[in-house]
Amino acid sequence: MGEIGRIDGELEAASARLIARVGERVRRAREQKGLPRRMLSDASGVSPRYLAQLEAGEGNISIGLLHRVAAALDHPLEWLVAEEDPWTSEALRVAELYRQADAPTRARALEVLTPRALRARRIALIGLRGAGKSTLGAQAGRDLGLPFVELNREIEEMTGMPIAEVMALYGQDGYRDLEAEALDRVIREHDAMILAVAGGIVAETETYSRLLAHFHTVWLRAAPEEHMARVRAQGDERPMAGNPQAMAQLRALLQSREPLYARAEAELDTSGKTEAQALDELLALIRRRGFLE
Repeated sequence: MGEIGRIDGELEAASARLIARVGERVRRAREQKGLPRRMLSDASGVSPRYLAQLEAGEGNISIGLLHRVAAALDHPLEWLVAEEDPWTSEALRVAELYRQADAPTRARALEVLTPRALRARRIALIGLRGAGKSTLGAQAGRDLGLPFVELNREIEEMTGMPIAEVMALYGQDGYRDLEAEALDRVIREHDAMILAVAGGIVAETETYSRLLAHFHTVWLRAAPEEHMARVRAQGDERPMAGNPQAMAQLRALLQSREPLYARAEAELDTSGKTEAQALDELLALIRRRGFLE
């Protein structure tokens, strides 16, 4: 019984310290914001008398009520209960800055903080259609002994229909949801691979951030004229058919996406190069940057 009594005493003391810590932090946060207790009471729905007891370390508040107090103070709940002092802890300050940041800033932060090991032996090729992602990706996969996957083919396998039908049935938003799901699928299934993705994936902040976090990314770029010529050489005349502004639109699209493509770890300009030349340069880049290590 002595050991049980000692444990009970330690738990009771720890609870008392927690209650005192929560009360002190509520008081400190309220005073820093210049909030009278009555105003905090109105915002949280917790009575002034109960708040006074809480700040004095005498109130054993429920999680639900404490969450309402934290929300009224515009602080995360963990600030009020964590052992670290939120006003001096670098980790909690960074967490709060992340919480307040917009989506692009959060994405960039995750990209920078993600360990390089998470991307090891996974390589993704990005860029506009006609940059050579499929051609070079397949050849590089054979030379390096890595599986080559086109994300659109994964979507077709998941849905049982061609991409054109997927777009017609689900629309652009539905396609983007499927694209994100397909990316998660290949991440789960492949520890090493070369992946080719559609050019527009960079416009989806969360999906692109996940790609950057889990893959070494290479931007395959080319002059707009070469993008268009390569697409037409594949037998697709749609980009130019009945649209005299097609080239101007392509230039504008490339220009608008350049800042997004530039977030890739590396880039390779395939303009004016044969497939063999571009492949040699891609393989050399992969080895030089240690993407397979």
